[in-house]
Amino acid sequence: MTLSCLCGQVHVTVERQPEFINECNCTLCSKTGARWAYFSPAEVVVDGSTTGYCRADKEDPNAEVHFCAGCGSTTHFVLTKAAVSKFGNTLMGVNMWLADERDLRGVEVRYPDGQAWSGVGGFDYVREARVIG
Repeated sequence: MTLSCLCGQVHVTVERQPEFINECNCTLCSKTGARWAYFSPAEVVVDGSTTGYCRADKEDPNAEVHFCAGCGSTTHFVLTKAAVSKFGNTLMGVNMWLADERDLRGVEVRYPDGQAWSGVGGFDYVREARVIG
């Protein structure tokens, strides 16, 4: 599955459908317009120029969010160096708003309450999950 930003300068290719998609309401996800699916970095290829951003409001952010340098579309995130040293390079997020929804048939969309999350343990959810298609 190949996803692209609005201007087409960045393409993100994944080898498979995601297991699920998180449409989180936290500040980072809502302000970057992201709907995340998670993959091993080995499963993702990013072609094109992106700009990275790490949150300044967190002492030790775990994610560096990437945007197309041309149109500004959020494309993906990678773990920061500090997060990789703690957890290993085990996770990469891809913005599924860039996907053709027909390619996501059968995938569950979850709605975690990131605004209320303490940063420890699991999420509560703001509404019931749904399956695309």
